[in-house]
Amino acid sequence: MLFTCVGMCRLYRFGYQVVDEGSGASPPSFYFCRWCRDNINCYANTEFMNIGITVYPTYGGSGIVGSELGRDLAERGHNVHFISSVLPTRVTQLGERVHFHEVEMMSYPLFEHQPYDLALATKMATVMRSEKLDLLHVHYAIPHSISAILARESIKQKRYVPVITTLHGTDITLVGADRSYLPITRYGLQQSDGVTAVSRFLKSATIETFDFDEIEVIPNFICALYYKRLEDSPLRAELAPNREKLLVHVSNFRAVKRPIDCVEIFAKVREQGEKVRLVMVGDGPERSAAYYRAEQLNVKDDVLFVGKQANISDYLGVSDIFLLPSELESFGLAALEAQACELPVIATRIGGIPEVVNDGETGYLSDIGDIDKMTLDTLKLLRNDDLRRAFGQKGRELAIERYSTDKIIPQYIAFYEKIVNKAESAAA
Repeated sequence: MLFTCVGMCRLYRFGYQVVDEGSGASPPSFYFCRWCRDNINCYANTEFMNIGITVYPTYGGSGIVGSELGRDLAERGHNVHFISSVLPTRVTQLGERVHFHEVEMMSYPLFEHQPYDLALATKMATVMRSEKLDLLHVHYAIPHSISAILARESIKQKRYVPVITTLHGTDITLVGADRSYLPITRYGLQQSDGVTAVSRFLKSATIETFDFDEIEVIPNFICALYYKRLEDSPLRAELAPNREKLLVHVSNFRAVKRPIDCVEIFAKVREQGEKVRLVMVGDGPERSAAYYRAEQLNVKDDVLFVGKQANISDYLGVSDIFLLPSELESFGLAALEAQACELPVIATRIGGIPEVVNDGETGYLSDIGDIDKMTLDTLKLLRNDDLRRAFGQKGRELAIERYSTDKIIPQYIAFYEKIVNKAESAAA
């Protein structure tokens, strides 16, 4: 009988199939092939955990990271329980080790607004007890860590479930917009059993804002098998029917992403006679303004707004240059995904982006709003195929070397084990 190995061979052999040599035994819940059992990266000796994960179930970076983290943990044999209002965007399939627990909102005439934070805490506490969670990993301090801490405290007499909070940046900007959130956000960090941040920049910003420094930096990651160059995809011909070069932008179209700048850069590139189109992937409040600007600049026929896409890698894999002119990026996950697909990145020199993009080696960095320089950098890459190819290849090489799942997921597992062991020692 055939089983799919859950070990590290899947990174090299695309889910290596192994034959069960037993005599009619029941299928195991997870299986390691001989290659993994003999390999130093094998997780056969790992004590598998029951892990709860809460994310915003959207197309933002935190939802993507949380979803893919849970999926990868499940493939390594851990049991993962997503707790959210809807199924997270990148969780496309549930199974024996991937579970979803929907947060159900209570409708009551007394409440002007439905109390999501309390409904989430209630569901977290229920799942903690019923599924015997070993830990709960929440993405964002507000409101998720507050709900998780409330859930933990409500059941701790019977079972103590450590809470790990991962910061993605919005916690910092929230406090920047409204200082009244500072005390409750700091409380969420202080009361968490462990805190991680996705970049060194974000750790520094958190220390400065909250005077809290017990933070482990564990960056975002990519799966090298999922994000890669697609040479023969029919999507390329669909997007570029006349063999145009493709610029691409991926975001949630919030003002901080500056999608209108992408249209401005594209229009200036077109003025220089380049045969090129712009693909805008995603949706959000600035989409209509970006579309209107494309109309004003008479380029709307070659600016393709394709909306939210479940498989962003399909669009990255067939494009030529990635545009990310943001005002702020705590990490720049979209830039990392683009580099894994061998795209040079034109971006701003802000936040965590310089940790991801090597200026002059895998892309070009500019000041916020410097459309002229970003245009010149784009033209330089469009007009030099060898340079564009070299930037792309170097970008993928560094993306895999620094941020592959093979490198980052074990860091999360080790951090989980440290926090769980610390909680168990404190309870002993």
